[in-house]
Amino acid sequence: MRRVILTRRWRSRRALRSAQLLDEVVDTQLPLLAAFDEERRRRSADYLAELVALAQDYRYYANGWIDSRELDRRGQRTMNRLARMREESSARLITD
Repeated sequence: MRRVILTRRWRSRRALRSAQLLDEVVDTQLPLLAAFDEERRRRSADYLAELVALAQDYRYYANGWIDSRELDRRGQRTMNRLARMREESSARLITD
């Protein structure tokens, strides 16, 4: 029983560290958006919003509100969205 509790605490701390890292990435990138043109600023903001949502999912996991399967599912969904955003962005550059 004690081992389960310790493992859960370790996973919670690790999830919170992951959320904090994502927050730091977003915080360092936000000031850069002002220098972008409107279209690039919008795309970048959408990308950062996905990272913010993923950080929140890590917090939900750390608090025990979702399990590891749900966190994995949400993480995969986020990665798929980010990949689609990159593909759409690349396609626009080629056609422009």
